[in-house]
Amino acid sequence: MPDPLGLFWLFFKATLLSSSGLGNLPSLHEDLLARHWATEADFGAALAVGQVAPGPTGLWVVSLGFLIAGWWGAVLAVVAAVLPPLLIVPTELLHRRFGDLAPIHDFVRGLNLAIVATFPVVVLRLVGAYGFDLPTLALVAASALLIAGGRLPSVVVLALAAAAGVAIFS
Repeated sequence: MPDPLGLFWLFFKATLLSSSGLGNLPSLHEDLLARHWATEADFGAALAVGQVAPGPTGLWVVSLGFLIAGWWGAVLAVVAAVLPPLLIVPTELLHRRFGDLAPIHDFVRGLNLAIVATFPVVVLRLVGAYGFDLPTLALVAASALLIAGGRLPSVVVLALAAAAGVAIFS
């Protein structure tokens, strides 16, 4: 069985730094496979159970925890998945009380700028994974312009870009 504290930390970190139900998948996949605590089959089974089970899609991690370490793994995964959202309430209360202080305001500003700075890096990594050819760069630029224009919802731009990707790269 994997180290319980280490397993909890990996689930907690992945959930804390994700933005949606499957947003923690890349982090968990990388960390758990590198430690040989999970297999591709474990991920496939956990994702399948998460898709057919009722409730939020983010709870697929409970199945993964169970496949890795039995009931204790499932319990650790549940606690790690539920804890970050619960931390929002006390954090918000602290921000209400101290948010007007200059150091807190400066911290939040710096954090926001760091988050914005990660976007180009992520885009370059994703685009670089498929190569920097002219059609790829044109699709990225067109998508960015459509989203920046604000006339089309992001979901529509994503659908158009996906269709263009199939048309261009197939």
